[in-house]
Amino acid sequence: MTPEDLAALIRQRAEAMGQGQSRGRFITALAGPPGAGKSTLASAVVAALGAGARVVPMDGFHLDNAVLTAHGLLPRKGCPESFDAGGFVHLIRRLRAEDEVVIPTFDRKLDLARAGGDVVRTDDRILVVEGNYLLLDADPWAQARGLYDLTVALDVPEAELERRLIRRWLHHGLDLPAAKARALSNDIPNAHRVVRGSVAAEITLRQ
Repeated sequence: MTPEDLAALIRQRAEAMGQGQSRGRFITALAGPPGAGKSTLASAVVAALGAGARVVPMDGFHLDNAVLTAHGLLPRKGCPESFDAGGFVHLIRRLRAEDEVVIPTFDRKLDLARAGGDVVRTDDRILVVEGNYLLLDADPWAQARGLYDLTVALDVPEAELERRLIRRWLHHGLDLPAAKARALSNDIPNAHRVVRGSVAAEITLRQ
């Protein structure tokens, strides 16, 4: 399924449902392990959908590094416990109940979340929410599942995930040994938690 195919399906579903469960907003959850290509696919789908569609990233709910350090979680950054999961669920509820919602974003260059980084506006009627743990079968993440109109998961072979994650850390300035260590010691274990701990999506896209 191409991004254009997925966009066409989302639009068809949105039109059939009167654009969603609440206030005419249709929410697609796009989940998958780190390195699966969620952000790239979400952007392509939204571009194909055009006006009135936008991406809502989960990454804005990263806890600050100082908080992670205080709780011994900094080496595991990216694991479910390193996010404000309750805040994320609350955001999805607000997107259901309110027309205009301020959302947090994540600045990868500075490695920190920005609390008021963006705004979902009244005319943003089709949302593609993307993140690792959207379908995790554990609270509080599971509390958002009933708020999604469509769930999509990316399935990528582990060897390909490793290749992509190592390349990501090389791009961030690490040398090859450090990039491999970062990918294999933290990112891949997080990927295992996504794959083994998530419920099945309505649509699974295998790459």
